[in-house]
Amino acid sequence: MKRIILALAALAVIAGCHRKHNPQKEFGKSLFRAYDHTAENLFTRNCEGPAVDKEGRLFVVNYEKDGTIGLVQPDGKVELFVTLPNKSVGNSIRFKADGNMLVADFVEHNVLEVDPVTKAVSVYCHDDRFNQPNDLCISKKGIVYASDPNWQKQTGQVWKIGTDRKAVLLKENLGTTNGICLSPDEKILYVNESVQRRILAFELDNKGNIKSQRTFATFTDFGMDGMKCDSKGNLYVTRYGKGTVAIFNDGGRQIQEVELKGKDVSNITFGGKDDKTCFVTLQDRKCIEKFRTDIAGK
Repeated sequence: MKRIILALAALAVIAGCHRKHNPQKEFGKSLFRAYDHTAENLFTRNCEGPAVDKEGRLFVVNYEKDGTIGLVQPDGKVELFVTLPNKSVGNSIRFKADGNMLVADFVEHNVLEVDPVTKAVSVYCHDDRFNQPNDLCISKKGIVYASDPNWQKQTGQVWKIGTDRKAVLLKENLGTTNGICLSPDEKILYVNESVQRRILAFELDNKGNIKSQRTFATFTDFGMDGMKCDSKGNLYVTRYGKGTVAIFNDGGRQIQEVELKGKDVSNITFGGKDDKTCFVTLQDRKCIEKFRTDIAGK
């Protein structure tokens, strides 16, 4: 009997060795567990601005060298999509309703527009009052909101750019404004101040102007960068230096924290077939990580 048991155990080990490992299937069943989406060192230290278009394609700025935008394939392979003109370097990417790409160009103080078909690059908005446009979000009405920090002075401001492409200063005398996003009903504009470790919630009127503001959440350590909301209104905040994504409910209570492999996490977006995959850019690893969540992005 002992020999039979040992033989069966040996067969089980052999079968286990030959069982095909399927990382994609494992990832699909996981929640809030980080996996690599791309190899390391494909991007520069300015790895940023992940965004997914209507076709589900993922784009990330500064592939191989600053001033480029990379197209990331579902299998994690990356190819050059476009090189920005002059000295322009992208930070945030967002897509307009017509499918065109907007890029925050923090070097040339522009918001650029890229035609994804022709790959022509033009200036969507320029204003000499810009410090360095950092992050963007776009309302259903086509209003663009831009964070605009001055890192040297540790100050910042927020701009509203209408469909006329003219910039209106929405809020000034803030801390180092960085991540920016809208709630699903677009009644709240979230803006974080990286150095001051504070997240602000601005209530908007029906014209997209600020009615009131409140402190949504604060931290006592590490910085913040990008933010996104899911469809239920939970806010996902990248914790730069800590290597996590903190998730808050719409009341400002932290309900989850996802640990990543890298530490210098810069930005986040939702994608995948069901919009429940979070793609996260890591500046220390110069790559993209991903994790599954249980609620789709907005």
